[in-house]
This record gives sequence, C-alpha cells and structure tokens, in this order.
Amino acid sequence: MQTSEIPLATVKGIAVRAGDAVLEIYRAQDAWVQEKPDGSPLTQADVVSEQLISAALRLLDPSIPYLSEESVQLGYETRREWRRFWLVDPLDGTKEFLKRTGEFTVNIALIEDGEPVIGVIVAPAVGAVYYASKYHGAWKEQGGSQPRPLRSHLANASRPIRIVESVSHPSPELEQFLESFEVSDRLKIGSSLKFCLLADGKADVYPRLGPTMEWDVGAGDCIYRYSAADGIPHPSPLVYNKESLRNDRFVLGLLPGTYSLPRPSDEARSSGS
Repeated sequence: MQTSEIPLATVKGIAVRAGDAVLEIYRAQDAWVQEKPDGSPLTQADVVSEQLISAALRLLDPSIPYLSEESVQLGYETRREWRRFWLVDPLDGTKEFLKRTGEFTVNIALIEDGEPVIGVIVAPAVGAVYYASKYHGAWKEQGGSQPRPLRSHLANASRPIRIVESVSHPSPELEQFLESFEVSDRLKIGSSLKFCLLADGKADVYPRLGPTMEWDVGAGDCIYRYSAADGIPHPSPLVYNKESLRNDRFVLGLLPGTYSLPRPSDEARSSGS
C-alpha cells in the first residue's frame, strides 16, 4: 500500500479507539502502575493502548515496520533500511495521566524518508482529535464536532510572542532563551498537546530545550508542519529514524536562522539532556 493510499480516516479511527480504551481505564481509577528500568512509570493504559494500536496497524498493512515507546526497540542496523514506518506513543503524558490532569494523548505517526507524512493525536479526556497528512493538511475535531482546518503562521520575533512550554520540564536554558524575546504569554501544558496549540494558532513558538524521543514528537510534528496557513509545510528541524532515537533540542514556530540556542548547562550536559 502506497503512503498516499493509506486512509487518514482509518489511522484516526485506530487512535480514537485506543483513546477510548485509555479513557475507560482513566475513569475507572484502578489502573496498575509499574516502574520501567529507566524509572519512568508504565500503566495499564500504556499497555492496552499499545496492544490495540500495534494489532490494528499491522492488520492495515503488515509490510510497514512498527516502532513505539513500549515495543522492543530494534537496533539501527535493522532500522536503517526502513524507508517508512509507524512511530507510536500509545500514551504520551503518563505523568499527567497519573496526576489526573487530563493532559495525556495517544499518538500515531507514519514516517517516510525521515519525515512525518501522517500524524494523529487524540486527547480523550478533553474530547479533542488532531490529525494531518502531507496530502490533506491539518484538522481538529472537538467533542464530535465537524472537522475544522488548523491554520498557523511562523512567528514574527520582533513582536510579542506566545510561548507554549512543558508543564513538567522547566529549565534554566529555556529562561535564557526567552530573554531574547518579548513574551506576551506562557502557556504550560502536558504531553504532545503543545504541538496542537501551536498548530491551532493558540501559541506562536514551542521551544523544547530538554530531551525527547522520536515517538514523543512524530505525530505532533506532522500536525504542526501541515497546519501552515499558506499551504507550504512549516520548517522543522526534527528528523526521524536516526541512529539514536533521542532528539536534539528544537524550536518550532520561528524561521530557522532567526534565533540562537543557549549553551547547555553543566547539569544538562552531564545528564545527556
């Protein structure tokens, strides 16, 4: 199946079903929680969502490789041959899930030649679905409403800008970065919803100066790229299927070359972030 033939509506439907399963567990308030080897939490919702998505995507097209946060990670010697693959985070914002803020999401992206070409984000607790493709632009549905297109513009750094930032990962580097701008508002939100606020035009710039993994950003990056109001995809420094799945620091919403990043602190360098 060619990428252009993969129905965006089908991928969206898979993500929505996974979101419904996650929401059922969230409302029951009795999900089990384990600790991963890296110390991060793993919940029943992560596992249920992973199982549903992986089975559905493999049924849709078994020829497309599958990579997710919760699946066994294949070495680069295997991955380097992948021209396209599914990139999934079955529950982004697990900490927000456990804190019961509602700011958690299900994320599915299709990567082709190092770029996202399909992306779906479902935020089941707030009833929002965001989705995009290289061929259909970016869209949002809220509470079962009719889809509406997402439209966003690159920020003008000479004017006041609205920043969207992580609710869980503040950093001195971010504060240093923001000193170069006149900031009119700082919106703090969990999970991949930061990309969604940017794509929806509710924020202007998303600087992420701490560590992320490819599955954290694939779907949101896709939705942001194809939300460009002029129809020309927004520039993004993010690339996929790298030898290391860890991402460098990035800024979205500003034209490349119009800003500079601060040097990482000693603490960030020692922690690899």
